[in-house]
Amino acid sequence: MRKGFDGLYGLVKHHLERDPLSGDLYLFVSGNRKRAKVLMWDGTGLCLYAKRLEKGRFAHLWGEDTLELTMAELQLFLEGSALVGKVRVSPAALCLKCLTNVTEIATIARAKAGADPRR
Repeated sequence: MRKGFDGLYGLVKHHLERDPLSGDLYLFVSGNRKRAKVLMWDGTGLCLYAKRLEKGRFAHLWGEDTLELTMAELQLFLEGSALVGKVRVSPAALCLKCLTNVTEIATIARAKAGADPRR
């Protein structure tokens, strides 16, 4: 865990092939799982947050090269929760198509077009 801003920026850019300036948060965990760093772009510059656990270890999340966590899951992870990565603690992402049926979509389209939506 010796890497700083530039080293972690390089890992995100070249190894993960992601844009570190996208607003996503990137979590890095040491081999012994006692230390973690989060790299994020806040719109004005890179921020690097570091945490060292005094007791215990961070949860064993990986098995894949990359893993997506929600903000709630990241917060639980950084608090030392052992449930993160083992039990789904956040609901799946929702989309408009998943929440509406065909008739509701047609009604929305008619309303946007200026037609009477009750027909």
